[in-house]
Parts: sequence; C-alpha cells; structure tokens
Amino acid sequence: MVTESTPSPALLPGDPQLRALYASLGQRKRPEDIAQLVLDLYRATDVPLDRPTRKALQQASRTSLRRLWAGYTSMLEDFARPVGAQRQLATASELFATVDALPDSAGDDPERIAEVIRAAGGEIRKEFGRSDFLADRLNREQRDGSGLGAISKRQYNKRFRLLRRMEAKLARLLAAQRERDITLTGKSGLVSRLPYERFAADHATAAFLAYLTARANLRSEFTITGQPKAYDTVADALFRRLDPVTAQWFAIAHAHPTAPVLARLTDEERGRLIGLWYGVLVEVAEQLETVWQRRPLDRATMIVRRGDDSTTWNQAARAWSTARANWFALLTAMGAEEVVDRVCPGKVPVLVAADVAAWHRSAGGGLHPDTGVWADLPLPWEVLRNGVECPRSLVEEVCVRHGVDPVASGWTAPRAEARPVPFRPTPELVHGVRVGHPLLAKLLRSKGVYSGKGAPGES
Repeated sequence: MVTESTPSPALLPGDPQLRALYASLGQRKRPEDIAQLVLDLYRATDVPLDRPTRKALQQASRTSLRRLWAGYTSMLEDFARPVGAQRQLATASELFATVDALPDSAGDDPERIAEVIRAAGGEIRKEFGRSDFLADRLNREQRDGSGLGAISKRQYNKRFRLLRRMEAKLARLLAAQRERDITLTGKSGLVSRLPYERFAADHATAAFLAYLTARANLRSEFTITGQPKAYDTVADALFRRLDPVTAQWFAIAHAHPTAPVLARLTDEERGRLIGLWYGVLVEVAEQLETVWQRRPLDRATMIVRRGDDSTTWNQAARAWSTARANWFALLTAMGAEEVVDRVCPGKVPVLVAADVAAWHRSAGGGLHPDTGVWADLPLPWEVLRNGVECPRSLVEEVCVRHGVDPVASGWTAPRAEARPVPFRPTPELVHGVRVGHPLLAKLLRSKGVYSGKGAPGES
C-alpha cells in the first residue's frame, strides 16, 4: 500500500505505454491507435525497429486519432461493461454495522459482494439465497428469539429488502460478466485473461498481442463478402520480429495458437491450454443451450425470426467457433487427434439477419453450406454434457452428404495457417454500415439510421 510517506516506485522506460497496451486487451481500440502506442513504446525504450516493422507501423498509425485533424471516432472504444453494485454496497455500509465502506472496485467483484451479503445477513439472521419476502422473513416472535427485538419491523424489512436486491444484483452481475467474457473470447481468444506480468515480460510480445487483439476486436461490417481477417501485414511484421528465445510463446498462444507457435510450447503448456479451451467449450455450450431453451432456432436456415435472441446466440457462437478451432489445433500439436475420432462436436453458425440473407439470394448465393451440416448433427451441449455420440466419422458422413469438405472447411481439422491480409484503415460504422466521417456517423446514429427502427417520431 502506498502512503504519503512511501515513495511511489519509479517508472521504467515504456511503462505507461505497456500499461495502455495491456488495458487495450479488454477494449475496442482502433488498430491504428495501437500501432501509434507501439511506436511510442519503442521510442520510449530506445529499442531500434527494423525497417519493415517500422514502415508497417508508420503506415498504420497515419490514421490514428492523434494524427487526424478531428481526432475523434463515433464508435465506442470499449465493450459494454456490467454495471456494478457500488450503490448497493454504499447503502449496506450505512445500514449494517459489519459492513465497512468499500472502494468502488469492490462493486465489480462478485466475491466481495457475496461476502458483504453473507456478513450483513448474519446481523438479521438471514441465510444467503433465502430471499422470499413471504416465506423467509422472520416474524416478531422469531426476531425476539433471535436477539433482534431492538430493531423495528420497518427497519428489519428495509435491511431484508436490501439484501434481497443485492442477491438479485449479484446474479445479474455474474451473468453480465460471463457474457462479456464470452464476447471477448469469441473476438480475441484468451488474451484478455493474461496477467500483466506475463504480457509485459517481453516488449515485442506485448506489441504483437495488443495489435492483433485490436484487429480481432473490430466490429462486424454489413456485408456478404466476409469479415476482414485479423492477421494483417502489420501483425505479420510484428510477429516476424519476435525473438525465438525471449518471446512469451505461451502468452502468444492465448491469441494466436498456430502450429509454429504451439511447436515452441512445452507439453505442460499445451496441456494447460487444452484444458482452458475445453472449459470454454463447456461454458459456451451452456450459454447456447440457455438461448435455445428460451426459443429454439430455425436450424434449417439460421435466419433470425422475431423474438430470437440473436445477440446472445451470435456472441456465444463466435466464442464456440474460436474455442473449437483452437482446441483442435492444440490436440493436433499434442498428437492427440484420436480424441476427435471419438468426440467431434460440430461448428455452430451465427444467426443471419433476413436482409442479409435476401442480399445473398439477390447476388446469386444461398444458405451457407455449413448450415445443412449443422442441422443434421447433434447439438453441442448434447455432445459435451449428455454424452450424445458425435465422432469424426459421423461429421465426415454428414459433410459428404452436403457436399462440404470436412477438412478444408474446419469441421474435422484445425483452421489453415493465417496468411496476412493487407492493412486497411478502420472504417466508421453505423450499425455495420460504412460512413465516410465520424461526425456524420454520430449524426446518423442519433437519428436511428440503419438501426432497423423508424426515425424518432415515425409511427
């Protein structure tokens, strides 16, 4: 703990830039701005950059917010964060003697919130989880017998209601944090879970991970030609600059588990990652099942219908695809492909908006070939939890039936090695549609344009 008499530790060269790069792992910063931060990092540390890497970073940073005359983007630079329980904790510290005033950070920590609820509940003899206002409150005789005779019914009820609301808040916070973790995993893998010490142990590793994550976290565009790949020429230049000895390959594998990266890990490290990714598969399968149980989707088309929770489904589907592909890559690296012979859960497609599906048809296309395969295979949660058989042979059989190559399409094998795509500036988007200027984007968004809803005042 730093006090007035304790001097703050001296900052090392590059510390502010490293901290900013690390914070960006859970944010949605533009890749151009991360490229600028990487340049700042190397200038602060006086580490020379080779010409190809410097040229790539300079090209990307030309359109960073620092260099644009407007210096503004209309798009949020963070993923939605859950609203914490700071207000409820402050009220609890006023009503309960066992609850001290806590820092704001405690309101985002489910464990601290649960501790407060349990401690405060002990004051009024309330058990954690028993919050029914009719069945679980103590009556006058029970309060007297429990030593609560000095507290009025009104004050008892006030405290009971607060703890009841705090338990409900805790459940919502846990669900929101879980959804955010799933969203980040679907976008950029496990990199947001890295501890700072491992991330910052090597500057070249930090630069590569931060830039690749920014590219992976880009918003989806309204298109039928596919989303841009994360691994571009700037990421490739940063990757080629990694030192075989000093690079943090285990950390890199959290975001970029390609065969060359996994080959540099120990068996123990690969085993840990296999366990992490399998845990993600189980967690995401539960999320997919929850959405499915509320309202089964149209498996034959995967086109959104009114009432479908497409946002939650698509976030979970992307996380499933990322976890599944990386799990396959690790099994292959470990020489454990026989696991897939026995258990080969299928891919999960995202729900497609009806207008995008119509656009595909008008351009001479149709349903994605994977849709038919998905519809004929067991559901993911049935395979992982209920033991429904889905071996590699079944997946291959269904793929052949639908004219899909099971290996090239990623149904039974890891994805092909990433090839760098050309760098391109980040476009301003309004509901996925490109807009030429951030101020125009802000205006269009405020008017509800491209949102699928009528403008304010329209009936």
